[in-house]
Amino acid sequence: MRITLLTVGKTDIKWVAEGLEVYASRLRHYISFEIKEIPELKNVSSLSREQIKTAEGKLILKNLRDSDELVLLDEHGKELRSIEFASMLERRMTTDSRDLVFAIGGAYGFSPEVYQRANSKISLSKMTFSHQMVRTIFAEQLYRAFTIIRGESYHHE
Repeated sequence: MRITLLTVGKTDIKWVAEGLEVYASRLRHYISFEIKEIPELKNVSSLSREQIKTAEGKLILKNLRDSDELVLLDEHGKELRSIEFASMLERRMTTDSRDLVFAIGGAYGFSPEVYQRANSKISLSKMTFSHQMVRTIFAEQLYRAFTIIRGESYHHE
């Protein structure tokens, strides 16, 4: 099984990119992990939010294989404690060999087509974070989940 973090747009905030790379490199000790960045759309000033979401959605769907399990990081998703997220991942790894893709949408979220394709949605918080910061926050939580699964001392109850 592989895990992919699929994002819309590049990370242009230096400390966010550095933090993301720290956790990505740590994750690679546990599982095959990659970050795929879909380029931001160009010349969007004349497009509505819905048109932007639709165009980004097509790019997201184009980067998925039929066999991928798609989990959206979405404000309306299920909130999990870190330990619950680790349990979900552990169950998933022992019962299903499909690759897991976690997607972070653009500034306006996901298109209806992406929601329809998704297997599930999770929320990192009731608070709203920038779609760039979510990358690092999620990568840290994914790393934390693997340390919980392995019984390592990173996470404290």
